[in-house]
Amino acid sequence: MKVSLLPNCFLIAALLLVGPGCDAPVESFPDNDVYALTLAHSRDVPTEAASRDVSSVIEELFGTPNQPRWPSELMDPDLRISEQNLTRAAGPQLSEKDGTHLGLFREHCVTCHALSGSGAGPASVFQNPYPRDFRPGVYKWKSTQRDAKPTRDDLTKLLQHGVAGSGMPSFSLIDPDDLDALVDYIVYLSVRGETERELMAAAIDELGYGEDSIDDDARLVTQGELVTQGETDGAAVIREVVEEVSNQWASAESEVVPVPAWEELSGETLAASVNRGKELFHGPIANCVGCHGKGGQGQAVTLDYDDWTKEYSTRLGLTPTDRDAMRPFKKAGALTPRLAKPRKLTLGVYRGGGDTDSLYRRITQGIAGSPMPAVAVVEQEDGTGLTSDQIFDLIRYVQSLGPQSTVPQSEFNYQSSTP
Repeated sequence: MKVSLLPNCFLIAALLLVGPGCDAPVESFPDNDVYALTLAHSRDVPTEAASRDVSSVIEELFGTPNQPRWPSELMDPDLRISEQNLTRAAGPQLSEKDGTHLGLFREHCVTCHALSGSGAGPASVFQNPYPRDFRPGVYKWKSTQRDAKPTRDDLTKLLQHGVAGSGMPSFSLIDPDDLDALVDYIVYLSVRGETERELMAAAIDELGYGEDSIDDDARLVTQGELVTQGETDGAAVIREVVEEVSNQWASAESEVVPVPAWEELSGETLAASVNRGKELFHGPIANCVGCHGKGGQGQAVTLDYDDWTKEYSTRLGLTPTDRDAMRPFKKAGALTPRLAKPRKLTLGVYRGGGDTDSLYRRITQGIAGSPMPAVAVVEQEDGTGLTSDQIFDLIRYVQSLGPQSTVPQSEFNYQSSTP
């Protein structure tokens, strides 16, 4: 079975031809109505007042789709985002006389990821998996720890190489300066989106926005220097939220997962490693077979969802397949929940890369936002995790499953005790 993106390409092209123009006048970013509705259900309180005030604060801090702003006075100084890059990536598509492109996000990304980075663009419904929603700040394919943000290099590589087996194409041919501007803009949308979400939750949980009346000191406002000086409870919360979100992004480089030294093997040594990995794959510690199926065929039945759709379904006690329960969320802009599909490893197609370093990080960290768990790394075999050598055995087995494997299949049975 081969993965083809051709039908999706035709659908996307049709949407571009008949859908609303990406350069239609846009005065402001749409509010995150799905998250507001999620909070209303989980807290059992009205969220209209919080949504209204948070929307005003977010626009004052981060600007509009045509005129983005970066509130550097509140940001971690190590998180260096160029406002010039933001201006270049935002707004309608234009080309200046010197060849400089403007409106890069709408040119390359908005059809799938939508104007606010929600992942619910007009082409999203035709893609499986859905395009990434940048606003929660959770990224699957990165070199950092599971709960950490991606590095700039991670985002650049994703744009350069695309995501194999998905609708995300490669942008390796665009100008390096344009690529750099897009990375800045993706970080901007994530920081903006996370700040919006965190302020919504804080407004209800800390400032009393779910009550009948709100104390003036608790209101979320950005008047003058109130935020930078934290002169009111509301202003202090704004500053704390922005600083926390920006600190997480600024610390990404320090969260990169180191990969131990490993060696290339060949012949019987490689075959023996592959067969040890096969036993680990089907064994109780790694238990890869539980989701990926025997031999990595991807035939195991799973009934789990990615975190993005769990947030407004199972975590609220709602059944994702219950149309009546999901209708209000879909009306607010949510995508229909879909079961998470473990990778069919025999295809040899890895969305986050099939190289040894990438697979080591994926096994030891799991995949953020997904049901893919992490395997603990231990110094000595103790039944609770895998040693680094065992993890490399497991990686070699996984790599052997694909059609491009350089090891003949006949060698995989060398001294194997696994049926």
